[in-house]
Amino acid sequence: MIVVIDGPAGSGKSSTARAVAERTGFTFLDSGAFYRAITLLYLRNHKNQELFFDQMKSCDLQVEFNDGRFSIRLNGETVTELIRDKEVSANVSTVAAMPQAREFVNTHLREFVKDGSFIADGRDLGTAVFPDADLKFFFDASVEKRAERRLNEMLLNGQQTDLEAVKLNIRERDHIDSTRKVAPLRKADDAIVVDTGLLTLEEQIQFVINTVKGR
Repeated sequence: MIVVIDGPAGSGKSSTARAVAERTGFTFLDSGAFYRAITLLYLRNHKNQELFFDQMKSCDLQVEFNDGRFSIRLNGETVTELIRDKEVSANVSTVAAMPQAREFVNTHLREFVKDGSFIADGRDLGTAVFPDADLKFFFDASVEKRAERRLNEMLLNGQQTDLEAVKLNIRERDHIDSTRKVAPLRKADDAIVVDTGLLTLEEQIQFVINTVKGR
């Protein structure tokens, strides 16, 4: 079974998907981590697209989900924490808008779900990556609500920033994600819409679990 949760940055997709996986036995698939990993590669190539695409084709990208934790290795280096850096966050939507990058990530995502049951979060999973997913959700909330959540996550991870900076980053990512030419952020026609600004994290988790059980 494949369950997908799409939505804009900070809407609670990853936190919910991770918790649902832990409680149901599903494997959590963090599609954003794939994009963040190659964004790190993009930055390490000084934003030179030619060098970046050349290295991306031959890079070794390995992902694992063990004991409730999604980890990722790039060319043998564990980058699970590095890909949450502010500079990566500021550039990930730019990289995700590149058709070559999307093709690379989508190939890895489809390979990852060949066996087992999965819950994944992203921007275009229900429309472009897994259009035949068994169950699709679309999470959304106001910029203010999403920025507050993202700020709390960053502070808990020891990253120093402020609410206005997070709001600006989210607005920029929303614009890039929704206007890119290839697989823009949008709701699948058969997705269940959830306004996460009206729910606690626990309520989101239970809603998804109850819906999955109903299927």
